[in-house]
Amino acid sequence: MSKVKIISIIYAIGIIIGALFFNVWGADTSPLKTLSVFAWTVIFIVALFFVDKNERK
Repeated sequence: MSKVKIISIIYAIGIIIGALFFNVWGADTSPLKTLSVFAWTVIFIVALFFVDKNERK
């Protein structure tokens, strides 16, 4: 299994956990929850960038 697939699976699991257990997409979402989802997405994009960069070498 490639590293990109592993990172994508970890990201999806994190989003599902955030949705089900932390109620990130609920009606009473705080700015902290919004920023945490944004940070999780940024970490995902940065990880994809570095994995792709290292696989091309």
